[in-house]
This record gives sequence, structure tokens and C-alpha cells, in this order.
Amino acid sequence: MLSRTADHLFWMARYMERAENTARMLDVNYQTSLMPQSADAAEKGWKGLLSISELTGDYGKRYGGVNARAVMDYMVSDANNPSSIRCCLMAARENARAVRGTLTTEVWETQNQTWLEFQRMVATDAFQRDPGAAFEWVKFRSHLSRGVTVGTMLQDEAFHFLRIGSFLERADNTARLLDVKFHAVESEFFGPAAANANGREIEFDFYHWSAILRSVSGFEVYRKAYRNVIQPGKVAELLILRPDMPRSLAACMNEVVTNLSMVANEQSSETLRRAGRLRADLQYGRIDEILATGLHAYLTQFLERVGTLGLGISRDFLLPVEA
Repeated sequence: MLSRTADHLFWMARYMERAENTARMLDVNYQTSLMPQSADAAEKGWKGLLSISELTGDYGKRYGGVNARAVMDYMVSDANNPSSIRCCLMAARENARAVRGTLTTEVWETQNQTWLEFQRMVATDAFQRDPGAAFEWVKFRSHLSRGVTVGTMLQDEAFHFLRIGSFLERADNTARLLDVKFHAVESEFFGPAAANANGREIEFDFYHWSAILRSVSGFEVYRKAYRNVIQPGKVAELLILRPDMPRSLAACMNEVVTNLSMVANEQSSETLRRAGRLRADLQYGRIDEILATGLHAYLTQFLERVGTLGLGISRDFLLPVEA
């Protein structure tokens, strides 16, 4: 396969996954904003959303103060924000168009129709009138895109590059979500004072943690897996170490390594080794050890390793990118 073709497939999948993750985070923030809370708490929620995507600086230069309407416009339809849903869906469609002959008709039509329908929704202010329904639509189109890919494409190199792109992006987004949402309260829940509390029950906001779980479709999964009240440590374990949780870091790295091994070549041995080691650290890791050393430090290192892995994949298979 040509490296240019592999590059388009890889980024088509990444952009579609990124659009879904952005919709998930916006939806949770929107639903949370409808609950009784102070203006300061609401503003912190929207600032956290910008921080997850590392867009705080760019947003501040162009929009100034943080408010729900401005952040929604910036993250949904701003053509100058490369991480907006608009730009992600457009980039996914353009990458699909570039390799139209490699995709099945169903995959191409799904990508094309998603972009055309999104333009119609923006033109009719669907995201302003009913944001929740609009975000659900974005998530549904992403699910449809993956389902059509699995259900209609030959499982050859093209398929494997699509899967690598999807799960590498998902791992990155899950780690960013965890890092931002947990970092603000890590010292309270996991620090030395909490550890030496002599049985003191730690109080936490049920809605805060349930919102995190809902953003990764993990609320019902948590109830099924743990069958007790939502605890921050269990949430971290579910989204980091559980291989049976579809959006966990462990599950994502399992998929990355499996598909990467299917397209491995002579020059990709180091990249495959790095991916395998990262998967092994998750496979044999323990949540108490992770929390003892600091969740923020662990996730920061994970994001650095995922970034290095992405650069390695680009160097070995795709068009070269700047580090």
C-alpha cells in the first residue's frame, strides 16, 4: 500500500473519532450546565473542556471570556478551530474522498452524507435549538462509520490502518479527559491526607463522576462491573486498566497493538516494541500503584508515549510529519 493512501485512511479514522469525542465532552458539559450550580463552577467546566483539547490560548485570543454559547460555537462550527466538530468531519470526508477507490461504497457514502447533513444542521441552527440531540447525532454517525467499516471492508492493510487511527485517537482523548477531570481533585481524593484519614469517609460529587462516566458511555458499565456507589478510584481503574471497557486505555492499546502487528514491516520494529510495552504496562498495572505515584503524572507520561507512538507510526508507514 502507498504511504499516502495509508496516511489518508489513518487520519480519516482519527478525525472521525475526534469529532465523536468532542461531541461527547460537549454533551456532558451541556447536561451538567443545566443542573443547579454557581456561575464559577459552570465556567470552570467550560474551561476544563478547552483545556482537554489544549485550546485555551487560541480561544482566549479570539473570544475572550469563557461562556457556554461561545465555547459551543468554537468547538462545534468554528472553521478556524482545527479541533471543532466541523473541521474534523470535513477533514474525515476529504481524507475519505482522496482514497475513494480503497473504501467500499457504504463507507464512502457514510462519510459524505455525514458531512452534508452536518452542514445542513449548522445552517438550521440545530446545535443551538437542541444541543443534546445534535451531539447524539454526531456520536451516532461515528458509530455508523465504524460499524460500516467493520461490516463491509476487507480486513486488509487499509482496514488495519483505519483501526489504528481510531483507537490511537480514542486512547489520547480518554487520557486527556481523565487528566483534566481528575487533576483538579486528585490531592483531595488520592493524596496523603486522604490516605491517612483513619476511616474518614471521603465525600465527592456524584454528578461530577457520573458525568465523566457518561462522557465515555461508561455509567452503565460501571454499575455492572462494580455494583456499588461511584468511587473516584474505581472510575480511574475502569477507564485505565479494564480491557473489557471499550473506551479504556487498556482496550485501546490492545487494538492498536493487534492491528499494528498486522501491518508491521522491517523498519517498524521499534514502534511495535513501544506499543507492546505500553500495552504490557496497562495489562499488568494496578490502580493502587498508579494512584500512589500520582494519576496526573501517570497520564501525562501516557500521553507523551502515545504521542511518540503516533510519530513512530507516521515515520514508519505514513507521510512524514513534524515532531
